Amino acid sequence: MTTAQKNVPDRIIDVGPAGFLVPSAMSLGVTHPDSGFGLLYGHHAPEDTVLEEMARQLLTRKNPTIFPGPLYLWAWNNEWMAKAQAMLRLAAEIPGVSIIPMPDYRPKYPKIDPEEAINPNHPNLTINTNKIEVALFIGIHCHYANLGLRMVRMGTNCLTIGWCHDIHEDAMLSAQDLDVSKFDHMIKIIRKVRQELGITMPTDGKTIRLTTTQSNANNGEESLSPLACLEETGVSTK
Repeated sequence: MTTAQKNVPDRIIDVGPAGFLVPSAMSLGVTHPDSGFGLLYGHHAPEDTVLEEMARQLLTRKNPTIFPGPLYLWAWNNEWMAKAQAMLRLAAEIPGVSIIPMPDYRPKYPKIDPEEAINPNHPNLTINTNKIEVALFIGIHCHYANLGLRMVRMGTNCLTIGWCHDIHEDAMLSAQDLDVSKFDHMIKIIRKVRQELGITMPTDGKTIRLTTTQSNANNGEESLSPLACLEETGVSTK
């Protein structure tokens, strides 16, 4: 049990499965904290406390996965392109992390490839298929994020993290005011926590674990280096 877990005696928002018709966090009394604070299992907490708990969960729970939404995927302006590049630098700090995109919000009935994408209308398919126990949702419009987060809490044992410009109250952990400098700060925190936990990094820098679908699209490679991907396009990795 982490220090943050010990300091939160009664979690309002916790890992599921929570059953059918999960109440919204707002209906349970969760409110948005001021800037400089985040949500720690439904409670207001200093931002660095929340970020450290995010780091511990991403480094210790099974099959950590980043779910970037359309804001990070479509290179629609320079600010978001810089954030997407920072997200890859963050992925370079989490051994065995996967990246599964949420390219849009339209329902993908009757079938979705859960190793290729996640969709807020049925996020449990992707999370359960890939046995994901901790997920970082990032760059997803708030109303779609909260829809997906409640469904994840309803039917999976996945710990959810919402990190964005605003707080996502239906995530177990959430921080706000995300920009490139916050990514850099989070990278420092992950390195500190990783050292405390004695977690080693792959010597080849290949921290991204590919799904079978992703591997088939990458000539059978099972892992990739996010920094190498950035360098191939001429982007600085520092």
